[in-house]
Amino acid sequence: MNEEYKKWALVTGGSKRIGATIVRTLHNNGFNVAIHYNSSSDAADQLCAELNAKREDSSIAIGADLIDQNSLDNLIPSLIETTQRLDVLVNNASTFYPTPIEKITLEDWENLLGTNLKAPLFLSKYATQYLKQSKGSIINIIDIHSKKPLKEHPIYGSAKSGLAMLTRSLASDLAPDVRVNGISPGLILWPENNPSEKAKNNILQQIPLKKIGASEDIANCVMFLIEDAPYITGEIIAVDGGRSMGW
Repeated sequence: MNEEYKKWALVTGGSKRIGATIVRTLHNNGFNVAIHYNSSSDAADQLCAELNAKREDSSIAIGADLIDQNSLDNLIPSLIETTQRLDVLVNNASTFYPTPIEKITLEDWENLLGTNLKAPLFLSKYATQYLKQSKGSIINIIDIHSKKPLKEHPIYGSAKSGLAMLTRSLASDLAPDVRVNGISPGLILWPENNPSEKAKNNILQQIPLKKIGASEDIANCVMFLIEDAPYITGEIIAVDGGRSMGW
């Protein structure tokens, strides 16, 4: 087997939307890919079959509830049993929903902090020894609203701000063996609840390029940070059409 095709990447939340695009892009660029999913097992299995049809034994689907500590603790060890190595960890999985201050519950706190901050921390912890061996990298998918609050999202914003600091902290702690960077998407896909046309137009007016981005914009930035940026670590790149300029 060509050495290029022995490299393995793990993408959390990799079965749908931006995650699935990242998975396909990594695979198209020679990586074998582990597709993590929580509840989207059918989508993960379909994507896995699609990639394996292109290149045999090049993809696996691995389920885990990142809120559950036992599942979180076992994800990387279970992966390594199959792959024997890990070259890239993409912490993409995220929970996103509003939490008006008067309605916040402990469950909201545990859910939003769990997926957006706790899971990337512990997955990085368990992945570090393997990433050091492969001189690999970690990519954290953050959010431009880690810098500027999004109305009625105090927990989500705090979690993503924490993920930004975690990115820089790990970049310092894991150098020179492992590079750690982040990507902060702006408006890439409309939320699944599909806002009104008026709301969409209001948002578009805040974007200098006057358009939403594409999942490929994030996936291509992931590939850049992995393959073409050997002297970049601890950086967070905004992919947002200019929306966060001046924030």
